Amino acid sequence: SQYSRASRQQEFSDKGEDLHAIISINLEDSFFGQTKTITTQTSEFDQKNGRVVVRPQTLQVKIPKGIREGQRIRLPGQGGSGFGQGGKGDLYIEIAFNPHPFFKVDVRDILIELPITPWEAALGETVEVPIIGGSVEMKIPTGSQTGQKMRLKGKGLPGKPPGNQYVILKVIIPEAKTEK
Repeated sequence: SQYSRASRQQEFSDKGEDLHAIISINLEDSFFGQTKTITTQTSEFDQKNGRVVVRPQTLQVKIPKGIREGQRIRLPGQGGSGFGQGGKGDLYIEIAFNPHPFFKVDVRDILIELPITPWEAALGETVEVPIIGGSVEMKIPTGSQTGQKMRLKGKGLPGKPPGNQYVILKVIIPEAKTEK
């Protein structure tokens, strides 16, 4: 009959479910770019047994340079299995940053609090400032105060345009160990 032929031709198809995950990365992973190995759980329909099974799935994820916290990476075809001709869904990975011992992040800008001595603040000296992947020399202006903010242009997260690094000065009075 025409009905049975039509029903056989119209097999049910449905695209697989899109999956979402959050991964925490180090700030340096965003600054330099990195490849991370992640393991997710994916569900597949086992046609032989007629049930859904959950299996671990290990993936290599390329972390692009300059990715910001909250941004997502889309991995097409790495989501849940579909039915019939539907194909697999996608996997969306949201980026979170692990806390850093020195740096804080504000979108693309990097902030660091830099302890300086009273004489460095009063006289204006050149000091070494940590940046991701190294350090740079920076001239402290004469008469600087705690809380003063200085900018290292282009030393934040990579991008178009790159972020900046802001150095927040903090005058620290060192312990007097000798009479001098």
